[in-house]
Amino acid sequence: MPSFDIVSEVDTVEVRNSVENSVRDLATRFDFRNVEASFELKNETVKLTAPDDFQITQMMDILRNNLAKRGVDPRSMESKKSVPSGKTWSKEVVFRQGIEIDLAKKVVKMIKDEKLKVQASIQGDKVRVTGKKRDDLQAVIAFLRGSDLEQPFQYNNFRD
Repeated sequence: MPSFDIVSEVDTVEVRNSVENSVRDLATRFDFRNVEASFELKNETVKLTAPDDFQITQMMDILRNNLAKRGVDPRSMESKKSVPSGKTWSKEVVFRQGIEIDLAKKVVKMIKDEKLKVQASIQGDKVRVTGKKRDDLQAVIAFLRGSDLEQPFQYNNFRD
């Protein structure tokens, strides 16, 4: 019976490369000369620090551009609120790995509401879709790509 998995993963190597490119861009920018601003990557979390909130927003733009160049979907990042601490501002950006339960339930409901001849089940942080025909599974993939969900999905483990 054909099946595939719906997952949401971020390539951590590409995120690391994007952060390193952002650090290089920051060093060459004229408006960040003699400014204590930095990007720091720890466990799928990027911490931005700068002396001003406006500079944090500029740094977010630099990071988004470098992520887009590396093929990382910007919907996979979740930015927290800017927090002042002393003379500096900081902001954390978390990259989501896996599908949360609420979103997985929403995806399963959307698939069932579409009345396709497939079965969708939640298995941990992914959703497995099985069906009798390969065309039905491809219709599910096309349907999910067309829908506007708050997280990017990848479709892997396609078996016949």
